[in-house]
Amino acid sequence: MDQANPFVSTPRRDIQAGLRDIAPVAVAALPIGLLFGAIAAAKGMSTLEVTLMSALVFAGGAQFAAIETWISPAPILTLAFATLLINARHVLMGASLTPKVRMSRVQTLLAYFFLTDEAWALSERRALERPVTGAYWFAMAVVLWANWTLSSSIGAILGSFLGDPERIGADFAFTALFIGLVAGFGKSRVTLVTVAVSAGVAALVHYFIGAPWHVASGALAGIAAAYLAAPEEARS
Repeated sequence: MDQANPFVSTPRRDIQAGLRDIAPVAVAALPIGLLFGAIAAAKGMSTLEVTLMSALVFAGGAQFAAIETWISPAPILTLAFATLLINARHVLMGASLTPKVRMSRVQTLLAYFFLTDEAWALSERRALERPVTGAYWFAMAVVLWANWTLSSSIGAILGSFLGDPERIGADFAFTALFIGLVAGFGKSRVTLVTVAVSAGVAALVHYFIGAPWHVASGALAGIAAAYLAAPEEARS
């Protein structure tokens, strides 16, 4: 009887659900991973270095921000500060998700290495109906991690043959993707003010000071703008 009930959670069903949910995301991430690998190769990184960076860092936005300003020697402290700001959202994502996962503390800590915007969103949606189990999470998150690592490695190999992606404008693809994502956030006053202030400050800092300070400046300006533009009751 239980096996016929679709609402009964079993490891096999949770794995199947995780693979089913992450499949469209993995397909969409393929060209982004290829692009990152190609850009990294154009910056002088080897295929092994690209593979290790994707496998150990596993943060698409932060990796693109780092590779954008990649010079020799690399500005370690500047890059660390910029990526800290970019990935600070993971603190809030983890805090919202932890009460909804059915995993031990050790499993949860390990699971959050694979935390991404997509994995968080899919898990939050699943948590509306049932707790998020380890079988579901790891089936979903590890597939996305492997997909990102493999695609960026292939991109590095292809990029070493194709040359600089800027020649064909492929370096703008990731920026275009994020513009599309931001455009879907909504048209509320707070959203519009936040995006406008963040983009304006980032553009000015990039022009007058240079990378990667525009990333940190844009993020901080956006946070301040969102706070000031929010209704008074939301700030209290």
